[in-house]
Amino acid sequence: MMTANEIRDSFKKFFESKGHTIVPSAPMVIKDDPTLMFTNAGMNQWKDIILGTREPEPRRRADTQKCLRVSGKHNDLEEVGHDTYHHTMFEMLGNWSFGDYFKEGAIDYAWEYLVDVLKLNPADLYVTVFEGSEEEGLTRDDEAASYWAKHVPADHIINGNKHDNFWEMGDTGPCGPCSEIHLDSRTPEEKAKVPGRELVNKDDPQVIEIWNIVFMQYERKANGSLVPLPMHVIDTGMGFERLVRAMQGKHSNYDTDVFQPIIKEEEAITGMKYGEKEETDVAMRVCADHLRAVAFSIADGQLPSNAKAGYVIRRILRRAVRYAYTFLGQKEGFLYKLIPVLTREMGEAFPELKAQHDLILHVIKEEEDSFLRTLEKGINMLNSAMDELKKQGKTELDGVQAFRLFDTYGFPLDLTELICRENGFTVAADEFDAEMQKQKERARNAAAVENSDWVILREGEQQFVGYDFTEYECHILRYRKVTQKKNTYFE
Repeated sequence: MMTANEIRDSFKKFFESKGHTIVPSAPMVIKDDPTLMFTNAGMNQWKDIILGTREPEPRRRADTQKCLRVSGKHNDLEEVGHDTYHHTMFEMLGNWSFGDYFKEGAIDYAWEYLVDVLKLNPADLYVTVFEGSEEEGLTRDDEAASYWAKHVPADHIINGNKHDNFWEMGDTGPCGPCSEIHLDSRTPEEKAKVPGRELVNKDDPQVIEIWNIVFMQYERKANGSLVPLPMHVIDTGMGFERLVRAMQGKHSNYDTDVFQPIIKEEEAITGMKYGEKEETDVAMRVCADHLRAVAFSIADGQLPSNAKAGYVIRRILRRAVRYAYTFLGQKEGFLYKLIPVLTREMGEAFPELKAQHDLILHVIKEEEDSFLRTLEKGINMLNSAMDELKKQGKTELDGVQAFRLFDTYGFPLDLTELICRENGFTVAADEFDAEMQKQKERARNAAAVENSDWVILREGEQQFVGYDFTEYECHILRYRKVTQKKNTYFE
């Protein structure tokens, strides 16, 4: 059985043999693109090339890209830990062609790698093609379907709608139709009862997408229109964790050697056994997943904070801390103890983990210690609030209390929503947003500076004499009153 590291290397070697330049992963945290905080797909670093503003040489490239999906259009946070295949941070194996091969070449390479190199059973593979969109004026992708017909029978080629088979990076930017490759990893008995084609894109945990081949043909403008790109681009993304699961014959990504070393370390620290209790399993999966997201973000230069990308990382970390506290019995820092095993397992493929090991460990420990100081009080307050709601026969926590949890105890809104959801309650998010807006207004008002008019005492010019004298007689020429945060002083 191939290990995760061997599978990653095999992908790179295959595409290198096909004339692709192997490039390193771009940072997961994006600093120079106002439309994105994090790399959420392998193509983000090639956006300028795709739009025609940067030279495309070399025209064939391949790599494994660190990605994070926890905000915006692509957001898998709520599913993480509760199912077997969603993640916050994940690796995306990808190959690109910038004005070189297009649909036929990309489809042939994908099939050759999966079937001839990795030896996946062709009978278990299904593909989707874009069915077209009348509102966009786009027809079915018959070209891609004709190329797939060389490899799979007609009943393994499935039409997909705009949501599943028209890939867009965001509200604007490069986009185009795509073909997904789905793997049916159910038992023979299950396959005999229901054909795999009926379960594609139906959220069946054993019939999942493993590779998406995007045919970049358009750019989405701010007004919603589509215009042709300067050149056709192939952008593929294969979920590394899902591929490893398929190759290792597992039914969960967390049962592979991508995550098992971390989970075994969790078992050693907590004394609990993975696989015996559902809530414990979910907590261990959440911690293993979130650990990677936070560690790689710090390695790429993004520290947890209260603003923008930094706050996203803090939210993820605090979500994991709460799972460890509630379900794994960890009342002290826990996640930082897992950093050594993460570095050992992934440090060769991503040397930034080794280079930033001490910083990552220190930052996570500090963040855990800080949140744990208020976590118990916040949970007690929330439990009391939910008990009162039960007595009143209500099911929604008001936004004022949710905001107090945020403002006083450091609970991100999604963490409060998570805990409430576990107990059958919802949160009035609109009221929370209103309270947040009030606080911002108060902060702006407090920071406002009021200056009175200058009071002129005498005419004259300023002259610096400090180079020649340590004491010197002088006169005040003018002054004014300044009021800031209710404090008054003169300048």
